[in-house]
Amino acid sequence: MSFKLDKLTVRHLTGSKAAALHELDLVVQQGEQLALIGPSGAGKTTLLATLACAHRPAGGGLSLFGLDPWALPQKARHALRARLFLAPQTPPLPPRQRVVTAVLAARLPHWRLGRALRSLFKPVDPAAAFEALSRFGLGDKLYARVDRLSGGERQRCSLARLLLSQAEAFLVDEPISALDPALARVTLATLQQEAATRNATLVCSLHQVEMARAHFKRIVGLRDGRIVFDLPRERVTDAMIAALYENETVEAQPHALHESPARIAVGACF
Repeated sequence: MSFKLDKLTVRHLTGSKAAALHELDLVVQQGEQLALIGPSGAGKTTLLATLACAHRPAGGGLSLFGLDPWALPQKARHALRARLFLAPQTPPLPPRQRVVTAVLAARLPHWRLGRALRSLFKPVDPAAAFEALSRFGLGDKLYARVDRLSGGERQRCSLARLLLSQAEAFLVDEPISALDPALARVTLATLQQEAATRNATLVCSLHQVEMARAHFKRIVGLRDGRIVFDLPRERVTDAMIAALYENETVEAQPHALHESPARIAVGACF
């Protein structure tokens, strides 16, 4: 088992007493792939950060690979984090760094200090970085500077880092938000193929509802910090999607939803 949430509650980091996540119950088995969907502010990013041990829960239980991360000593919790890879929607890549160095940074948790420092001046395994970038169509950007990349290229650069990690669980936040439809499909396929190859868990938040329904067998719908549904995709109906996004804008294929425009405003795809 990768993750188990038992009445998990997480508060906003602003100091507010309001909960960002309310008593969530969720079990994710090792190697499972699921999509998180829901309107902006639903709690998707907070949930991913909590699973990555970036947010400490305010209540309830959290188990990662059978361990309570917040009951562990700091060194053990750091080792646990190395088994996870969090890919934020806006990756924190140093703007003046070369892409090759940024991608190889995925191996820093497993390198000794001396090797890490040497790699800053002369990348120690550029071939591995090139191969990872090539799987996302970015092989030609190996020695480009990060600040010369487009938003979509930065997203894919961050995902190339994921390929070089030794993570057993991928926590990916809006990985296709800046990509066109063709690139979006290739990117999701690459992530899912990598997860399947190494039996890694993949939890992916998406605004593109139809991409989630097309690519993931399990869909978890969040709204207002609560799980509205957790179902196999064939049981997720258009009416359920309409209710989840009521008074919100959904990015979906126009032909895929059959609700009244008053219930759903359908935006442009991707």
